[in-house]
Amino acid sequence: MTLSEKDSQYLWHPYTQHKTSQTPIVISRGESALLWDENNKEYIDAIASWWVNPFGHSNKFIADAIYKQLTTLEHVLFGGFTHEPAVKIAEKLMEILPKNQQKIFFSDNGSTAVEVAIKVALQYFFNKNEKRTTIIAFENAFHGDTFAAMAASGISFYTQAFQGMFIDVVRIPVPIKGQEQESFDALKSVVESHNCAGFIFEPLVQGAAGMVMYEPEALGKLMRICKENNVLTIADEVMTGFGKTGKTFAMDYVAEQADMICLSKALTGGTIPMAITTFTQEVFDAFYDDDINKALFHGHTFTANPTGCAAALASIDLLQTSEMQENIQRINKSHLNFQKKIERHSKVITARTLGVIFAVEIKSDSEESYYGSMRTKLYNFFIENGVVLRPVGNIVYILPPYIMTDEQLQKVYSTIEEAIEMV
Repeated sequence: MTLSEKDSQYLWHPYTQHKTSQTPIVISRGESALLWDENNKEYIDAIASWWVNPFGHSNKFIADAIYKQLTTLEHVLFGGFTHEPAVKIAEKLMEILPKNQQKIFFSDNGSTAVEVAIKVALQYFFNKNEKRTTIIAFENAFHGDTFAAMAASGISFYTQAFQGMFIDVVRIPVPIKGQEQESFDALKSVVESHNCAGFIFEPLVQGAAGMVMYEPEALGKLMRICKENNVLTIADEVMTGFGKTGKTFAMDYVAEQADMICLSKALTGGTIPMAITTFTQEVFDAFYDDDINKALFHGHTFTANPTGCAAALASIDLLQTSEMQENIQRINKSHLNFQKKIERHSKVITARTLGVIFAVEIKSDSEESYYGSMRTKLYNFFIENGVVLRPVGNIVYILPPYIMTDEQLQKVYSTIEEAIEMV
């Protein structure tokens, strides 16, 4: 049997209707911004494999750090024990995170980072003998697929099978340009009419919604409303963190500081699954008590995995190099130039850029669903032309590794232009 046939026999893929889906492509190797399949066809990975590989595939610097750690201490339980890589990554994050963040909690992926934050928000008030059970989230948000994270997400086909089983979540409009006041008014109404524990948001860019962007000032005002009403704020930086928006964190653009921050994806440079949720001292202190029942009873088998911590340290070291910072600026400038060109196209509704994130919305004759016919046609065209892009309905986005060359970027742009002409 071929690998594809064995895959079909044994494996269940994410976000896939196996009865109608195409056979998965067998990838045999990757290097920098490129992937090769089993037939040696080359693909440009223009979305950094779901936004996790900012330094490309098979990065030797991170691989060497992982190897060195594996030969010293691959894993040890984090209940009752600690180790140098965990302490070092905590110290490193304290240097680069907003200054109000004081404590970090390890988990396994973006969904669990969010799960931890929501549980903490709810228990924070429980520990203070306050009944607050409502979480506020944006419309069309996506925060993950574990239950609390899924409850906070607003993309209905991800969650419709589980309606009636969730924690209490109330949604408000995203404060996109021209609709900020509607969002402010909705938030004020929610905090007045519900016992709200926390407000979770993707700062400045809603990823799975199609790279929907809004301004730092609008987010800052929403956060101030929350602080005035003692509602905890949770910044989901799983996608935006570690340089994607042009700054280390999207929250670096915002004057207000969140009570909690969720990190994953690019944290380990796309190598080892790991996530972190960070907290203010005030949040942590609500769990610090003689009463053991006020502790956070949450954990993962691979909490603070030393090898993952070593990968994260190497990844942040790479991010902070002048070369990588220049690459981020280079890609941003290239995106802006392409945006100026493509937004004039008759088939384009709008185009937008922030940092290394670019998105273009293409006109459609009918309302385009998330996995609709246009999306399928676009996706197949990109794959046929050796470019990995995963459109969201009629929105095509680029979120490349920072090491992508100008030549590779131009190939991605030209393929998108050809695709627009085709639809």
